[in-house]
Amino acid sequence: MGLAGIGAVLFDMDGTLVDSDAAVERAWERWAAEYAVEPAAALAIAHGSPADRTVRRLLPALDDHAVAAAAARQLAFQYDDLSDVLATPGAHEILDTLARLGLPWAVVTSADVRLAQARLGAAGIVAPVLVTVEDVRVGKPDPEGYLRAAALLDVPVARCLVVEDAEVGLRAGRAAGAMTAALKRLDGDLRLRDLAQLASQLESALAAP
Repeated sequence: MGLAGIGAVLFDMDGTLVDSDAAVERAWERWAAEYAVEPAAALAIAHGSPADRTVRRLLPALDDHAVAAAAARQLAFQYDDLSDVLATPGAHEILDTLARLGLPWAVVTSADVRLAQARLGAAGIVAPVLVTVEDVRVGKPDPEGYLRAAALLDVPVARCLVVEDAEVGLRAGRAAGAMTAALKRLDGDLRLRDLAQLASQLESALAAP
């Protein structure tokens, strides 16, 4: 299926619609120092994954209660760190294009709702549908979040385009059965330089002749 068949767009948040990479890295570095974890090891696997999944991989000896506490501590470092969080290049352009084309969209993120709303707000973005880690039983790379977003938009997931900047999210999109668009030189059905490029491609594919 090409872009002409797309019925909805499902966006990841961090690194896709919202440029929060520096804030994410600062939080994981602070957390790693507190938990005696090598910062580089945390940063290598944290992007795009729920905090508890990353904690389990870094500290496999922790029990469920300790994992939950460690993940909550990591998120606490992120909540108020919005100093350089803003929309990614082309983010507002693609959202304006979707509105003009009448295409529904959603955000599917590994953040919790408090962090998602804070970062989207800092970027000046209001998501009509928001699926967070609190809305699913299993986070990315499991497809549950993207399947839920498609259902909430009432669009078959096979007609959805998942836009991601992390391999873990692209795996989730593929597993859901969606078409994928990849940023940051990753491989998807589409490879994007930025979201402005996607806006142009959708405009060309879907605009009335």
